[in-house]
Amino acid sequence: MSGVIAPFRERYGRALADARLRTNLLTFQRVWKRTRDAAFGRLSQEAPALGAEAASFGDARRRLTAAKDAVLADPPAMQAAFIAAATAAGINVHQAPDAAAARDTILRLLRERNVSLLAKGKSMVAEEVFLNHHLEAAGIRVVETDLGEWIIQLAHETPSHMVMPAIHKSRQQVAMLFEHETGRTVPRDDIQAQVRLAREELRRTFLEAGAGMIGANALIAETGSVMLITNEGNGDLVSTLPRTLIVIAGWEKLVPTFTDATAQLRLLARSATGQEITTYTTFITGAEPGREVHLVLVDNGRTELWSDPDFRDALRCIRCAACADVCPPYQVVGGHVFGYVYSGAIGLVNTPFHHRIDAGAGPQSLCVSCNACATVCPVGIPLPRQILDVRARVAEARGLPWPKRLAFFVWSRPRLFDAAARVAALAQRPLRRGRFLRLPLPAAYRWRTPPALAKRPARDDVLGRTFEPDARGPWAQSNAKGLTVAYFVQCLADRFAPEQAQAAIRVLTACGVRVVVPPDQHCCGLPPLDAGDRQTARRMARQTVEALERAAAGYVVTAAASCAIAMLHDYAHLLHDEPDWSARAERLAARTLDLVSFLDRVANVTVLPPLPKREETVVTYHSFCQSTNVLGLEMTGARLLQHAGFRVVELPEAEVCCGFGGSTSIDHPRVAEQIAARKLANVSETGAAILATDNPGCLLHLRGAADAAGATYEIRHLVELLAEQVDRVAPVRSPLSHRG
Repeated sequence: MSGVIAPFRERYGRALADARLRTNLLTFQRVWKRTRDAAFGRLSQEAPALGAEAASFGDARRRLTAAKDAVLADPPAMQAAFIAAATAAGINVHQAPDAAAARDTILRLLRERNVSLLAKGKSMVAEEVFLNHHLEAAGIRVVETDLGEWIIQLAHETPSHMVMPAIHKSRQQVAMLFEHETGRTVPRDDIQAQVRLAREELRRTFLEAGAGMIGANALIAETGSVMLITNEGNGDLVSTLPRTLIVIAGWEKLVPTFTDATAQLRLLARSATGQEITTYTTFITGAEPGREVHLVLVDNGRTELWSDPDFRDALRCIRCAACADVCPPYQVVGGHVFGYVYSGAIGLVNTPFHHRIDAGAGPQSLCVSCNACATVCPVGIPLPRQILDVRARVAEARGLPWPKRLAFFVWSRPRLFDAAARVAALAQRPLRRGRFLRLPLPAAYRWRTPPALAKRPARDDVLGRTFEPDARGPWAQSNAKGLTVAYFVQCLADRFAPEQAQAAIRVLTACGVRVVVPPDQHCCGLPPLDAGDRQTARRMARQTVEALERAAAGYVVTAAASCAIAMLHDYAHLLHDEPDWSARAERLAARTLDLVSFLDRVANVTVLPPLPKREETVVTYHSFCQSTNVLGLEMTGARLLQHAGFRVVELPEAEVCCGFGGSTSIDHPRVAEQIAARKLANVSETGAAILATDNPGCLLHLRGAADAAGATYEIRHLVELLAEQVDRVAPVRSPLSHRG
């Protein structure tokens, strides 16, 4: 079905040119988050009736995940159980191994019954197999009866969202579509009038259709039942008025029991629309007298997906679209770009299996790896890791662009990289103005001033050295007193912001910690890992493991949360084909912490008396997105700053990514620009003099964007502020300078 969906670059260009799209989606994401959070907040009120297992989002997620995993443990057996129960109840089940078989089966059923008009309810599987185009080419008229689906059908588009397919359309755009279709005047701002018109137009379809079609939210194996949940009455009308009903569903919709289906009900509506429950919940078990029900059970790459243990968990998906609703790049470009047929993070994962790797190559490159999707997924799919796995497959199939290949070739060789960085630092001197480089840039990159390399990297002052604890500091009696810590200097901080490494060592010694800085460390390998270059990432990960395991230290600590997360969560998976290295990576992970976690959980400095107030310095805090979404730190850094005497004001949408995403902000600068603008607007709203963060990548990205925008506030790593306050309370002679 080539030609149904435009090439990625064409879709991408159209989306970037549509300012209204970004406005519509930003409003939607903000409203969705408020309603979703409120709905899950009320979930605990159901606990007495539902039992302790449903008392929270986490409890409900574990229960539904277990039910979906029971299917994935043996899909053929569960399919056989469902087919036997459904057949016994009077449903005719047809198995379709691929999209072509699904289309042909449905066309045959309609032709055998002389159906010329099909009334169709919402179905993402029908979209997946491009059913409408196939049937219309065969002379069968298909009418979408879901309001959102009808809108995009009139617009000759595909859904941009799995639950709300026309979310990208404004009411004015919808009115124009309806006017063109009906020849009637439609109020531009009266949504209720538009809904009434749609009902009037679609009513004839319900009465005249020779057959109806619906999707399925769940297929219940124990009874052979189909569960359908909707917020419009069209699903019930489509499934009851025509004599013939066709259900199309992927086999991953299977759940073992009715109890499991009700567990899905409690999560799906809350995750999808922020409702406790949708308006209509329908169970179809068999066919009524004089009517027939056919169910087309589709594979179309699902068995291939299941056969790969790295991706199998994606088959838990219940199509709630929550992963799109928290996604910063989705807000900028929408689902026609951030996806193919399935939008959002799950679409980046399953598209290569349903539509091959070329269909997924462009969309996956937009992911900024913020991990927000993982926090809201109601079935615990490890979407961020799977997207990186897809990215690696794309890189393997297509190769990396030569500038990236060259960059990673140099980056992965410590001596060559060091020499290149020092030459670049000298060459940039005529262009350097303070922390930044002033040089002409292409228009797409002018929103962010590039950082200047430091005159002297951190490694020249700290590598291979040992720093003894400061027994006189205000935090010298912390719970970390007497510990030895190996400090990892992140490569960006090393070359662009050496003051961060210096400040981190000062704060650690102020906590009574002895700090050793292993001499052979270089880079954790995150840049090539994020780019999909697994071969280079593995080499750099092994080098880092080897360098850090030599250090006689109880902990490995870094002020770069991204590096800590790579060691904690990525290395073992990256090296899983090398058992010895994977085991060594796991041992390293067991003693690795980011600096914020170390200060909070090991040193536990907040149990000590707070440092003197600095009310004149108002700070707002951006927690690195993975610090929040992976490490669960949320506002831990803000709490540390408050304890150190700073006045901290809350940052709106603090949990939302800043848009850096490693090389994503270079590959897709216009997307990164919009995400950064959202963050900077929130910072400006606080009126703070300083924006603090806990990750060097965020700092350099936001500092450059703020400079280009003419912002007047400073952007600092929180460890710099902590070091300054410690020195303010207990000055100490030190060879380290805390400002670059």
